[in-house]
Amino acid sequence: MISSSSGPGLLFPKGSSGRSRSPWDSYGLLGDYEFKSKTHQDECSPEGLCKAAMYALYVKEELETWPEQKTRTRTWLTIGEAVENCRHAWMKDALVEGFCKWHNEKMNQGKGITDED
Repeated sequence: MISSSSGPGLLFPKGSSGRSRSPWDSYGLLGDYEFKSKTHQDECSPEGLCKAAMYALYVKEELETWPEQKTRTRTWLTIGEAVENCRHAWMKDALVEGFCKWHNEKMNQGKGITDED
């Protein structure tokens, strides 16, 4: 998770479909993602309707310098810690309903993913 640039709390990195680079590059992470959470929820905001899709990233490299390091900090958390630190209810729901299910399936398949990952 990363620190919010608009106030206290932690958020999941987000990208834009119009970006030429991976959304993860801005946060100094290089890796692959293969999983799209089936959990999404509309949340009203002053700007209107927003939708979110969350992905599990297999981090291959954590860069020492990265574009947003002066305005944000990265924080590595277990899934449980991430749930506790989510700023919005839909984020908690996505982690609990989507990622915990995905994580448990990977553990049952012997993929070697642990809570410390």
